[in-house]
Amino acid sequence: MSVIEESLIEKTQRLSRVAAGTALDELDEPSARQLAGALRPVVAEHARLYYVQDTPLITDGEYDRLFRFLSDLEQAFPHLQRPDSPTQRVGGEPLDEFTKVQHREPLLSLSNAFDADELRAWYERIGKVLSGAGLDETPALAVELKIDGIALALTYEAGVLNLGATRGNGRVGENITPHVRTIHSVPLTLRTDTPPARIEARGEAYMPRSAFDAMNERLVEAGERPFANPRNGTAGSLRQLDPTITAQRPLAFFAYSLGPVEGDLAVGSQTEALAWMREVGFSVNEWVATVTDIEEAIVYCEEMGARRDTLDYEIDGVVVKVDSFALQQLLGNVSNAPRWAVAYKFPAREATTRLSAIETNVGRTGVIKPLALLEPVEIGGVTVSKATLHNEDYVKSRDIRLGDLVTVKRAGDVIPQVIGPVEGARDGSEQAWAMPTRCPACAQPLKREEGDADTYCVSAECPEQLKRHVEHYAMRNAMDIDGLGSKLAVQLVDAGLIMALPDIYALSVEQLLELDKFAEKKAENLLAGIEASKTRRLSRLLFALG
Repeated sequence: MSVIEESLIEKTQRLSRVAAGTALDELDEPSARQLAGALRPVVAEHARLYYVQDTPLITDGEYDRLFRFLSDLEQAFPHLQRPDSPTQRVGGEPLDEFTKVQHREPLLSLSNAFDADELRAWYERIGKVLSGAGLDETPALAVELKIDGIALALTYEAGVLNLGATRGNGRVGENITPHVRTIHSVPLTLRTDTPPARIEARGEAYMPRSAFDAMNERLVEAGERPFANPRNGTAGSLRQLDPTITAQRPLAFFAYSLGPVEGDLAVGSQTEALAWMREVGFSVNEWVATVTDIEEAIVYCEEMGARRDTLDYEIDGVVVKVDSFALQQLLGNVSNAPRWAVAYKFPAREATTRLSAIETNVGRTGVIKPLALLEPVEIGGVTVSKATLHNEDYVKSRDIRLGDLVTVKRAGDVIPQVIGPVEGARDGSEQAWAMPTRCPACAQPLKREEGDADTYCVSAECPEQLKRHVEHYAMRNAMDIDGLGSKLAVQLVDAGLIMALPDIYALSVEQLLELDKFAEKKAENLLAGIEASKTRRLSRLLFALG
């Protein structure tokens, strides 16, 4: 529905003029009430367009002026404040504690499937149940991304948000309504003239990856501990007793299902429910789909697994549901999980293991990088025994210590990285680590400029830097020297055959034959590759030189 009779932009312009020409101390109560009533839906709609639709109609400055005027108006006339006002997203008074909430209907867990065969087996089981009930059909399925966040249950009465609760144990959660109101993608009022008397929307609070990274940078700059991952950041933000802190965190929300409903609501399937939630103002994930059978669902799962690293939020799988609500009711539940839904889980990208030691490596530019040596652990089908620690500040800001049980993450083709320690597993034997003061390769003093995150070896004679220089120089997109890879670069420098880059062009067959595992044909091929590199373009040479 339209929140105003005039077009939104016309009413925005009119209210902006009113705000610019109105002195609050000259307003009487009826005029203030009328003005607040006109401002709230306009400000709320612009917030929805920005945070949910990503299609803003006005500039940030124009929005800020309208928002500030509404906030000043409600402060001047406190009795006009309403819980569904956009101004309530800034957070309220700190809580003494979280109160418990009994869910009207349990938020059940999902059974898991870890490969295509387990998905097929689940589909066969529900097919047998339906067949036993006299229904000979293959049910259509709704498929959705499984967002890795914190599950919430939001209750609306007469279209107005009046309760936000965590999942808790599925039956009892915690009342975090002031915190939920700070999430811009949660509608404070449903965009419909005919809301059900009472309805519960369920979904996932999460942090976009990009916003999470930016938040962690700010925390580190402020001398505070960063969060290990977006899910921990979301949980920590929602569990702040002070909702104003939650309001400063980049939280977002995807709605994914309806809970108990009191009143009329003409939806008969998951697909229709998601469409209705999107229509009344909820943010619904764009990658939802309806498929005709389990084979199409498997294709969807595989496609989403491949797309996983391109998304700006964490997912850990796909949820597959029987689309029809009537069939869902017929299938019922098994123990504490619905029979009509299953979670297809992607391979884990995080695991915990012991940090045995930290070694330092020297890069081509002299940068010194700490590298974690780990007790081998399998992550996503790959055994990981080393992981990056980025730089000295990264280790210190996360208080990562030698001997810690640590969380390690492997995502896509990115080098595995240590996310942080499991502090509850410490026994006191862990030791703090410090960046060495001398280069591990040439023993020359290391240098770190003020304001720079990295530490460097600045010696022009550092052998490790030379090895990396030779490797870079010979790369395919540089001078493209066939046969000169990382191992041979190390071998040539260690043997003293290359003391500087020009020495590459002075190598001879006789010198190469003295190296381990070098036959005449291999030596000739390498020299041919070196000779061919002399014809590369100037731009390739400049890149190779770094």
